[in-house]
Amino acid sequence: MASAANCVVYFSSNTNYLTVSELKNHSLPATFVSRPPNNNTLGKRSVRLLSSTTGINPRAAAPSATAVENDGSFPDTDMVPTPKVIIDQDSDPDATVVEITFGDRLGALLDTMNALKSLGLNVTKANVYLDSSGKHNKFCITKASTGRKVEEPELLEAIRLTIINNLLEFHPESSSQLAMGATFGAEPPKETVDVDIATRIRVHDDGPDRSLLHVETADHPGLLVELVKTITDINVAVESGEFDTEGLLAKAKFHVSYKGKALIKPLQQVLANSLRYYLRRPTTEEASF
Repeated sequence: MASAANCVVYFSSNTNYLTVSELKNHSLPATFVSRPPNNNTLGKRSVRLLSSTTGINPRAAAPSATAVENDGSFPDTDMVPTPKVIIDQDSDPDATVVEITFGDRLGALLDTMNALKSLGLNVTKANVYLDSSGKHNKFCITKASTGRKVEEPELLEAIRLTIINNLLEFHPESSSQLAMGATFGAEPPKETVDVDIATRIRVHDDGPDRSLLHVETADHPGLLVELVKTITDINVAVESGEFDTEGLLAKAKFHVSYKGKALIKPLQQVLANSLRYYLRRPTTEEASF
């Protein structure tokens, strides 16, 4: 993806908590500040809050007779492709770009676009292209209230979960290929991901004013918000990035900075250690033994 940073987003931990409802039906605190990229005013803008919860129905109703998510063109085969959902905040300064791939099995995705509109979003343009990996449905999203790209991590996560929920509804065969299929799909994944093995974190400079953070780990609902909160809890600003869901894994790239500058090596290590500790931390049940 291209790396355009004309319109970037900063997330700050020095604000009140927000909550978001995910498919696991639990609340997750997250904080943010939206501001233009003025390095001299970090931490001085007021907070623009979302509503307290963003609801997503984890078990969608049966598809209607007019549903068009599946165009019926894919062959009858036992080989189920890996679903991919990309949320790109870098390539377009004015819109959030979403790309969905599931082999050649996706149709026009009108039901998915209608579901996104119910989140208060507009789909401003859409296109489809083919390559060796299949059919790519790509469209640009803006907030209906402002006409601007989506900046809030809670709403970005709601977009991701809405798309995955529709995949599970209209393409139940995707359930075995998605981490959330274990709880909400027709068939759980045949393999499980060891988070200790799957988790990879890298930080390197991306110019004098920002660093590039790469995170790869096992996917679960709410992950995007959790990552942003963990980063901002150590006063590192998230400017922009890309969040990819590829089957059972999540892969994120975030442009980050500290006081308008790239992270120095010790802070890069602190950031990597904080994320690694958070992502690999034991559950309550495991820690109690």
